[in-house]
Amino acid sequence: MILVPYQRLGGDTLRAVIEEFVLREGTDYGVEDCSMDDKVAQVERQLARGDVVITFDEVAETCTLMLDREYSEQLRQMPNE
Repeated sequence: MILVPYQRLGGDTLRAVIEEFVLREGTDYGVEDCSMDDKVAQVERQLARGDVVITFDEVAETCTLMLDREYSEQLRQMPNE
């Protein structure tokens, strides 16, 4: 799993990655309905704060977003090579 600095993605690419994430079934934004722009803005703020990171899975060739603490935990559990 590779950490992808969100700042290195172009604006359109970053938005596409975020939109794909927020459109996944099961993504919960609470009781209120939010527009896609609102959802993207929420995720962008989480990325800027460092609460959320973007990762790339080389095997599956997919990007995903996860909480920074989840990413850190996965790194701790990986065997050292």
